[in-house]
Formats: sequence, C-alpha cells, structure tokens
Amino acid sequence: MYGSTSDPTATLVEREPRAIYAPAAGAFERRGEASLRLLTFTTLYPNAAQPIHGVFVENRLRQLVHTGEAHGTVIAPVPWFPSASPYFGPWARYASVPRREERHGIVVHHPRFVALPRLGMLLNPEAIYRAAAAALARLLDVGERFDAIDAHFLHPDGVAAVRLGRRFGLPVVLTARGSDTSVLPRYTIPRRRIQRAIATADAVVAVSMELKGALVALGAEADRVTVLRNGVDLALFRPPADRDAARVALGLHGPTLVSVGMLIERKGHHLTVAALRELPDYILLIVGEGPQRAHVAALAARLGVADRVRLMGAVPHEELHHVYGAADAMVLASSREGWANVLLESMACGTPVVASPAWGTREAVASPAAGMVLETVTPGTIADGVRRLLASPPDRSATRRYATAFGWEETTAGQSELFRRVVRAGGTADEGGNARPAAPGG
Repeated sequence: MYGSTSDPTATLVEREPRAIYAPAAGAFERRGEASLRLLTFTTLYPNAAQPIHGVFVENRLRQLVHTGEAHGTVIAPVPWFPSASPYFGPWARYASVPRREERHGIVVHHPRFVALPRLGMLLNPEAIYRAAAAALARLLDVGERFDAIDAHFLHPDGVAAVRLGRRFGLPVVLTARGSDTSVLPRYTIPRRRIQRAIATADAVVAVSMELKGALVALGAEADRVTVLRNGVDLALFRPPADRDAARVALGLHGPTLVSVGMLIERKGHHLTVAALRELPDYILLIVGEGPQRAHVAALAARLGVADRVRLMGAVPHEELHHVYGAADAMVLASSREGWANVLLESMACGTPVVASPAWGTREAVASPAAGMVLETVTPGTIADGVRRLLASPPDRSATRRYATAFGWEETTAGQSELFRRVVRAGGTADEGGNARPAAPGG
C-alpha cells in the first residue's frame, strides 16, 4: 500500500550511512547563479559493476553538465540482492554495485529496492519510488537542492518519477526510450500507468520522431512532446589513424561485419549470424553480452559458420571505436529501437551501416553516405543489403562527414532550453495527481 513504512526497501535505504548522501566536494561552488540543478532518476545508468548499462543516459547528462548549463546528481536504484557470489549469475552483480560513486565528476547514488522475479512489472514502480524517495529525502536533509527531475524510461522509472515530483514539489521531465512505448503499453496496467505519467509530467522527450508518434498515439499532446535525439561523441568515435593496423590488431582478414548490442532476441544477432551462410567470405564480430550468448554460439555452430563468428563480449564504451573502425560495415538487425546509438557511433568511425527499419533508423540513415535501411529483416535481406552496400561502398570520409551532423550540440542546447522552460513554469501535478498544463514541446 502507498505510504506503508513496512516496505523492506525503505528499511534498506534508511540503514545506509548518512555520509554517502553528502554533496560532492565543491559541488555548490561549481554552480553558477544560472546553473540548473538536475536530479537524474533512472534504473538505466552505468555503475562500477555494469559500466555500459544505460550509457546513453549518462552520455546525454554528461554533455549537458559539460557546458556548465547544469549540475547533475543521479539516483539510479538497483535491485537488492544478498550475495555477490558468481553462483547466482547476473543477479550477483547487483550486490557489487556501490551505494555511492562518482562517474565523470557526477555523483551517482544507488539505493536498493526489492525486485521480485516475475512480479516486477506490477511491483517495481512502487518499490523504486520508495527507494528513491528515501534517498532524495536524505540528499535534501544534507543541503542538496534541485530544480527539476530528469527521468528516463516511462515504466517503471517514469511512473515513480512523477510521484517523486508531487511529493517533493519538483517539475518532472520524462524521456521515452523505446520499448517503454512500443512494448509495455501492450499490458493493461503498465499502459494505464504510462498514460497517467505522460499526462502528469511537465514535459515528455522522445528520442526520435517515430517515438513521438507512438507517444501521441498513447494520448500525449503532440505540442507537449519534444524530440531530442541522442547524439554521438565525435571526439571519441572517430576513424582510425591507420585502419590497416587496426585490422591487424584485431586479427582480421577479409571483409568484416560488426553487430553491437545486448545478446537478446530483439537485437537480431541470430539473423546476422544466419546471413553469413550467404556471405561465405565474411567475418562477423558481435560485441555485447546477454542471455542469448549460448544460443547465438550454438546457432553459428549448427549453421557451419562458427569459425567466422567472433563473440567479443562486452567492450568498454571508450574502446568501441577500434572495432567500428576496423569493420567494413555495421549491421543493426533489431526488431525494436527508440534511437539506435550504434548507428551514429559506427558512421562517426567512417563505417557505413545496414539497418533494420526500427524506429529512428530512417532519421539516422538518410543518405547513401550513411548506408542503407532495409524494408524487412531476414537473413536473406541482410545478406543482400551487405552485398549491395559493399559492391559500391561510400567513401569512408564521406560517411564520417555525414555523421558530424549528429554531434551533441543541438540536443544539449535543446535539453537546456526545455529544462529552463519547465523550471520557469513551476512544479508538477498537485498532490491529488491532477495534471496541470505543461511546458509545450517542439
């Protein structure tokens, strides 16, 4: 029940040492008079045990903070788990996540919430809210102040975020990311919660135009949804100075494809592996980890292409450019995306792409210099697309030039303008949950 004090999550947070909620040294001195004080709230954020988890959220915040327009603090709840023993598999990683850490100069708090297997869709919004509310209360108690909540992913995070906004009198900006708009609304209870959250929030951000259309279909007013696509770090993702040397370093010989993303069904790695049957001279590098690793490896063996498939595991974000730059093309076979950052990363390294028609791909791949978007995704269409692209590939310098239009500058300026507009407009919905007019989008 709402307001219950018997929730084990609240107890876990209450026992955390008060010292971990103290502001970072010099935090207040770094803030100028006009600097926004943002509280980023999401379960999708990197941590010491999961360094690439939700890195796209971190990247957007880092870009804004870097301008000096905002100071950021993060509350990124993680599930409570009692043991870090490898015996417990992926769950054990949660026990290794620090309660507080500093990443790229931004303080990140990781309060714990109780996540019950198979019940998360129903119970996580409440559990996450309780953990975050206790953590935020502690931050305010030691002198932190915030102008707005910057929340990512509509359910469960966004649902919890609008409750935080009401409780603490802070305006809330929700960013929709993809499956929170395309998949979760298929379920009755999450759909109702999501619709209430987007109606109550002070502003909603979509990372692509197609995602905005889906939000409008869910009931959001079009002029209250702002499209702020993800950008790419053009200094980090760049063509290799010596591409031949980069290929030698990875032991590559012959035409090479790369596929980057979690090893889960919707990323479509199995389709790209199967496409190798029609691409006999090609090597496929797969970057990522996930529950389908064994399945992908078994599929490659069954199809007789295991000697040409290299499962590279998780590659640190700051090292990915070496892999992109060494490949001849990047394949995105996803069935669903909000905005696939890997497309921009690859193109910024000079490597063209063959992409599925998932949300955002036609916006990102809009020139022959970028590559191509497939109409449908099957092993056959992937193989055909790769052959057509590389029969007459774009100049790699042209692909890089195309990608430079997708730097972070426009998105970062849009963030600053939106948050300032929301803060000027005032707080979020009233305590009864009634939506009030929100800042119009763009």
